[in-house]
Amino acid sequence: MSDVVEKTLTALPSLLSLDSQSGKLSSSSKLGNLIRGITELTSKHDEEKLIQRELVSIKEQVSSPNTSMRQMKELMVRAIYCEMLGYEASFSYIHAIKLAQQGTALDKRVGYLAVSLFLNESDELLLLLVNTVLKDLQSTNLIEVCMALTVVGQIFPKDMIPAVLPLVEEKLTHPKEIIRRKAVLALYKFYLIAPNQVQHIHSKFRKALCDKDPGVMSASLHIYFEMVKEKPEGYKDLTGSFVTILKQVVGGKLPIDFNYHSVPAPWLQIQLLRILSLLGKNDRSMSELMYEVLDESLRRAEMNHNITYAILFECVKTIYTIHPKAELLEKAAKCIGNFVLSPKINLKYLGLKALTYVVQQDANLALQHQMTIIECLDHSDLIIKRETLELLFRITNSQNVKVIVEKLLEFLRQSKDDYITIDLGGKMQPDIPNSFLRLLSEGFDSVEENRQLRLLAVESYLSLLQDRPAKLSQRFLQVISWVLGEYSHLKEGLEPVTVLRLLAPLLDLRQSSTETKSWALTAMTKLCDGPACVSVAQELADRHGGSLDTVLRQRLHELQHLAAHPELRTRVLPRNVGLEPLEVDSSLSFLDGFVSEALAAGAAPYKPPHQRQEELAQEKALSVEPYGLSLPLSMSNCSVAERPYPTALSTSSGLSGNSTELSHKGGSGALKLEGVKRVWGKEGYLTQTEAAVPMEEMAQVEADREKQQLASSLFVGLGSLSSTGLCLMGKAEPTPHRFRRRAKGQGSSSGTSERSSPDSGSVPPHVDSAPHLPLDLPANNGAQEDLGEDMSASLIETNGMAVVDPDTYIDLHDPDHVHLISSLPGELSALPRSEITPLCSHASLALSACHVQTDRSALLVVFVANTSDSAARRFVLRMTSGDLEYSLIPSRPSVHMELAGVASYQLPDGEPQSTQFSYTLSLTDFIRPLTVSTEEYGRLWLAFSNDTKQNLRLLSEGPDPLRDTLGLLRDKLQVHIVDIIASEGIVACQLLQGQPCLMHCRVNAGCLAVWLRSSLPELPDCLLYHCQRALAEH
Repeated sequence: MSDVVEKTLTALPSLLSLDSQSGKLSSSSKLGNLIRGITELTSKHDEEKLIQRELVSIKEQVSSPNTSMRQMKELMVRAIYCEMLGYEASFSYIHAIKLAQQGTALDKRVGYLAVSLFLNESDELLLLLVNTVLKDLQSTNLIEVCMALTVVGQIFPKDMIPAVLPLVEEKLTHPKEIIRRKAVLALYKFYLIAPNQVQHIHSKFRKALCDKDPGVMSASLHIYFEMVKEKPEGYKDLTGSFVTILKQVVGGKLPIDFNYHSVPAPWLQIQLLRILSLLGKNDRSMSELMYEVLDESLRRAEMNHNITYAILFECVKTIYTIHPKAELLEKAAKCIGNFVLSPKINLKYLGLKALTYVVQQDANLALQHQMTIIECLDHSDLIIKRETLELLFRITNSQNVKVIVEKLLEFLRQSKDDYITIDLGGKMQPDIPNSFLRLLSEGFDSVEENRQLRLLAVESYLSLLQDRPAKLSQRFLQVISWVLGEYSHLKEGLEPVTVLRLLAPLLDLRQSSTETKSWALTAMTKLCDGPACVSVAQELADRHGGSLDTVLRQRLHELQHLAAHPELRTRVLPRNVGLEPLEVDSSLSFLDGFVSEALAAGAAPYKPPHQRQEELAQEKALSVEPYGLSLPLSMSNCSVAERPYPTALSTSSGLSGNSTELSHKGGSGALKLEGVKRVWGKEGYLTQTEAAVPMEEMAQVEADREKQQLASSLFVGLGSLSSTGLCLMGKAEPTPHRFRRRAKGQGSSSGTSERSSPDSGSVPPHVDSAPHLPLDLPANNGAQEDLGEDMSASLIETNGMAVVDPDTYIDLHDPDHVHLISSLPGELSALPRSEITPLCSHASLALSACHVQTDRSALLVVFVANTSDSAARRFVLRMTSGDLEYSLIPSRPSVHMELAGVASYQLPDGEPQSTQFSYTLSLTDFIRPLTVSTEEYGRLWLAFSNDTKQNLRLLSEGPDPLRDTLGLLRDKLQVHIVDIIASEGIVACQLLQGQPCLMHCRVNAGCLAVWLRSSLPELPDCLLYHCQRALAEH
């Protein structure tokens, strides 16, 4: 092999008529003369004349029978150079194929190179190359085999893949690594253009992944990335292999030739990280295999070089994609913070890019750097500003949408880049143009207001079309076409032919889609009235009538025909005719009679798509794997450290959780010093000069105040910094939840002393500037002290938590907790509740808890008992949960959620004491029935995209197994059975605060096939787990 390579390298200089000693173009080379001649020209016109003369010369020489192979090689290289400059040399294509079919290895090399540059995959001339490729694949010359594999992996036609596929498969076991690597790349190309034709050789891809040569292994990753992206569940078993490969790469086990700036195989690391992110998404067991190598990748990629920044970026994306781990989230957040705060523009852009990706998982992470984001809005670099707008677009909600849209419009007015304008304009949701058009068509109650709105739209859109319509997005052009077609007649003095001539250029725009052109032609058809308009229609028909687009030709034919027949156009497209709104029967009930007759005649009943797919899969292959639980019954509870993403922990006392409003309320009683002249300092009374504030400082203060106001408007609705569970620069301190004392209700029959947080009108603890008043707990011997004022607010209307101090002796060994049950407040005693669970027992303090369920909330009741003989002072209860908000509303669905907290107190003669506790709640504690009709269920089903499917156990003891099974789920999980028809049933439920989940059930082969859908990605899987558990425990 080394001799062949050495001879090849020695002969390469003669390929381009190079001087073998200097390596430069020789003075006698015609290619060198051509390049020098072009570089000496001063105008494009002279260049065209020179190239045309050169092409004429090349054409004459390649057609001459006296042209030698050496001359043909140089002619092909000159033709390649002319094509690179944009001039067509199609006459040389056939000669390139001939050169690849004959001659020495160097001749074939130039021929293959020219063919790969000249032709595309759909070119018919490639058929002439098939036999040559087959012959070269069977050659014993390694160079010829390499050239054939290179061409196969670049431009080989899709229809000819079966002819060469067996030969390419054989090369996967070739003894030379360069042949195996090129064979893998050729198969990668085959997979991209015809994946069905390489399905049978997946086992050979696995051998390539374990190849001893790193080049072959890295080439196989391209195929696996595409296959894993398409079907990740089919390659979960390879997760360990990918992790092992990444460990070896990160550890520097590959040859030094793969290093780039002392970084081991960076592109290989990036590809592996992308594959791992796909395999670990929503899969905890697979993600746990990756934690160690991701941590190592973050630690080693700390060199100050661009390629290490790219690796860090992919690490961050992977960490936030797979099942989360708290320590990795902190490191990834710190990495993003370093990028965003970097003075280097490239790193700042990378940080914004990473933050844009991360906020899709949790928008609260943008809060940590809100001021930096505000400054990036005014950055001099256009790319930084654009990426910042993209970030704001990702965090848009109903509260900040107006401010963000104003910023986008301001940027669009200043931008001169057509691509950016089209990209930002295309971010409109599909239903926004429809809603706007419906507003224009239906209007308001006032006829005059309707006319003014429509006239304003017409005038605005006319000015846009007169400016630069190429800058507008496709959806916007469609809206413009419809508005002008419907309401342009409202503008006085505007001739229809004028509008037609403004809409006609839309047909010539290269970026205009067929749909946009159809909208424009429909608008022209509505306006086509008069000889001038007929003339324009005829011009358009002559210009675009030969288009290959059948839809465009159909619209042009309609335009031309209706323009020539005004009466027919008036009947087909009436104007100013009040049409009754159409009522659409989404349930297709008008077909019930037809369906009944067809079923009676023996027609097969309708099967949903997922049922047809399951039956088709069962026909193709026999599944021998038993159905199991989607989540194991022994699954450990999710703790705060295991939460996927930092969650907002609202500390408001009500259920609204609007921290911004509460902050303003909390600050209303504070001392305001804005605008007050400063006359006192540390040294005493200041003179007039010392008290004066420089104008520059005042301007800076005013600018900072404006940025703060803009930040509060942009980031409203995302929580608050104090409630963010994880900050981008490291671990945030948990917010202490303090409970103010609540005196014993006078109407309470139990005689208990209740302590809870203030009602919704009070100031939340985290914004309260007044000192906290801790509680005093009386001694266990019955002596009590005055606990202060009475607070008569309803317990259920507060923050969902009560602290109860029984006034009788508590037996800690009482298994039934009789005394604690009697201490429940009267308004809670009649509600469904859980068993009372001991939380902790520490020194002189005992805590127990239970949760109470209402229709709209879940309430946590904490029983506090002082078991000592002396009163406990300064009792404080702090909650530090990452799973639940303060009002016991799940921030994200999970199978189990955990409340954690700390109770602290002080005895009169002792040191301060504290103890930690935790309380676990299940998802079923937050599930409530959702009462909807069948039609509403259908609309919700189509609106949701997050789903999961599974076969469950069917209760077969009774006469109606489906009804019995759904009845059990209704009783255990509090779901609502919407309807049961034959062997199918539909069920609906919702989380507290209205996040619905729908379930479609069908009896199939003795099992219950369920299909769950929801707007929350985690909810279907979690609810499915509880369905499985409820049926398993029955």
